[in-house]
Amino acid sequence: MDKQQLIETLSGKLKLVRVEKGYTQDQMAEVLGVSKKTLVQIEKERMLAGWTNVVALCALFRDSQVIQSVLGGDPVEVIETIAHNGFVRSKDKTFGGKVWWKEEEKKGSFRIQLNMISHHYRIIDDDDFRWFSSFDREETLIQLEKLSNRM
Repeated sequence: MDKQQLIETLSGKLKLVRVEKGYTQDQMAEVLGVSKKTLVQIEKERMLAGWTNVVALCALFRDSQVIQSVLGGDPVEVIETIAHNGFVRSKDKTFGGKVWWKEEEKKGSFRIQLNMISHHYRIIDDDDFRWFSSFDREETLIQLEKLSNRM
């Protein structure tokens, strides 16, 4: 998934998120910092949301079932991975990848998981903390090697 795909995907889900959260168009426009006219255009799929609006949507509605099901989990993790050109080093606690994740490889106390929806990789430890995320499998394997040798 790249920035444009994410914008297209979430632009098409904006109305569902708004309805899920019980916001009026006026309220949602205010929260996202756009005019009501712009929001209506996005909801009617006449235009796409901008990158800043998509980032705000993911951050402010991180717990949205709609967004989580479309992106396969935490939307902020996907945003960070895309925004940082695929490479994120973080030590955030995860839920261990029980729903949208497939374990790809394990080395020492670290394992690589592949998100089955967004298709990005992450390295988590045995306590389910995320150490690294990327859309690049080879870079993820290199980071797994470095992490497992360090510990």
